Amino acid sequence: MTDPTPTAHLRRIADKLAYDYDACFSTDEVLAMLHDSYDQLAASASVTAFLPVLAERLTRERLDARAQVEGKLAKRVPEVLFVCVQNAGRSQMAAALARHYAGSQLHIRTGGSAPGHGIHPPVVQAMKEIGLSMDQEFPKPLTDEVVRAADVVVTMGCGDECPYVPGRRYEDWPIADPAHADADAVTVIRDDIDRRVRSLLADLLPGFHPAPGT
Repeated sequence: MTDPTPTAHLRRIADKLAYDYDACFSTDEVLAMLHDSYDQLAASASVTAFLPVLAERLTRERLDARAQVEGKLAKRVPEVLFVCVQNAGRSQMAAALARHYAGSQLHIRTGGSAPGHGIHPPVVQAMKEIGLSMDQEFPKPLTDEVVRAADVVVTMGCGDECPYVPGRRYEDWPIADPAHADADAVTVIRDDIDRRVRSLLADLLPGFHPAPGT
């Protein structure tokens, strides 16, 4: 990173993160993870204006996950990780639906084996049609911390790219990729994911029986 503007911005973010996580990690550890998050996002992003902000969000997710793995942060609810290739369609739809249905009963993360540039527009539209916004979501790299922190890992099309961690529950959902699908096909994919998410949550959360479309 040779541009001093993002570097200075990252330094300010690092100071804030170091303060927030001072009970868990050293300033050097926080700074290293922030820069790694920035570099991984920069490798796939087509627009860099918001990279420092997105890097902060990704770093917080990774620090929380690492703190959980190392026993420095209590895990209050089960952790579910949704993974697809670009983290721009299937995994993002699954996460949005799971958050909608489960609320605070689960903590949801996502990742991609080869993150894309942004959420696919037809995916954004398909989710908007059922009242769910994807405006705050962005493709994120799949990192070791979030895999190790997960209790359940759901993969969709990424095959062996997702690391295997013993003791985790793994599910592979054979779902079509919406990357180059038309609007009707994306709707079918969304509804397929919706059914699978509701089935998963019914299995994970006793007494959970949402009606279709709720």
